[in-house]
Amino acid sequence: MNTPEHFLISVSDDEIDKLKRKLSDADFPDELDTSTQWPYGSPLSDIKRLAKHWETKFSWREAEAQINHLPNFRQRVTVDGFDPLDIHFVWQENQNPNAIPLLFVHGWPGSFIEVTKLLPLLKERERNGGPAFHVVAPSLPNFGFSSRVAKPGFALSQYAETCHRLMQQLGYDKYVTQGGDWGFFITRIMGVLYPESVLASHINMVRAQPPSFASQPALALQHAVTPYTEAEQKGMERSDWFLDQGQAYRMLQATKPQTLSYAFADSPVALLAWIYEKLVDWTDSYPWTDDEILTWVSIYWFSTSGPNAHVRIYYEAQHNPTEKVPTRARASEWIDGVKLGLAHFPKELTPVPRIWGQTLGPVVLESTHDKGGHFAAWERPDAIVKDLRDMFGKGGRCYKLIPGRSGY
Repeated sequence: MNTPEHFLISVSDDEIDKLKRKLSDADFPDELDTSTQWPYGSPLSDIKRLAKHWETKFSWREAEAQINHLPNFRQRVTVDGFDPLDIHFVWQENQNPNAIPLLFVHGWPGSFIEVTKLLPLLKERERNGGPAFHVVAPSLPNFGFSSRVAKPGFALSQYAETCHRLMQQLGYDKYVTQGGDWGFFITRIMGVLYPESVLASHINMVRAQPPSFASQPALALQHAVTPYTEAEQKGMERSDWFLDQGQAYRMLQATKPQTLSYAFADSPVALLAWIYEKLVDWTDSYPWTDDEILTWVSIYWFSTSGPNAHVRIYYEAQHNPTEKVPTRARASEWIDGVKLGLAHFPKELTPVPRIWGQTLGPVVLESTHDKGGHFAAWERPDAIVKDLRDMFGKGGRCYKLIPGRSGY
């Protein structure tokens, strides 16, 4: 077993100076003369303000120092058919010998940074009688400070393999997971491929279909006679909005990612506008500060893989079927054996009725929240931590799920 090494993020002064030069020289588009700019995308006034702040006031060195206060590590991981990858991860180990290994998997346009609000809350809960966790939060390959994948075919199975092998190399043969966005798809596929290790998953993006009489007749009958609640109806309206008005990015990134990459590789303003739109549209009126936004975007700009590699996950996941994972829709089908916790938030991209979630697997915990969106670990870390407490703590249906690891 390779020993993980401590890792410090250190962006060169030259790279920071280059960013500032590009921002200083940036050209901006025009926009229509209307008081309502958001239907067209990121408003010009917002992007100009953020770009100027990025150039003149935002301190990457301060953000970098805060990140380096985290327990950052790097581990060499080998995935079948690919060159070895250096995986960056945050690893909050716990001195409790019964602590539960918890893998946190981010999505797009998030990063490992999303786990940082969970770490102190989990410790606080533990001090107040909650379960103890070892938390592992990697930068996925092509994201953050992990390696770039240099050849085609690195799809959901390979992302799952990366995360699983990382956990194994850290000594966690059995573990639980938490994730949303690509974290939903990856942790679910881990349950398909490694059911002997992935004993439970908590998800905050519930991608599911209505139950069918062919596969789940009892659940389908219940669905047929149970009216949707007002909140569920609003959730389906949100889903309709996303499918009609909000998913062009996904179609581009899943079909011609290289063409889009030229904008991201050359222009920090293009990257900023692309990500900023999602940070606003996908949250529930979250009060982003300029420094928060620019920290998120800077992690992409200064990524070890470069500022464009991240979009390839969409193409690879769509174009590389396997027997066990024929499409990414496999993540939205029944997975047996992996106990499941579901968190429903009203401003998720595609909120689904609660009964749809029952089609995913053996649900042991379900929570519904009146506020929160796509980046739940960042917007509502309190809700995620409470779910983990209720799921794995005393009285929870996953209490003492992992032999010898009660969490207390």
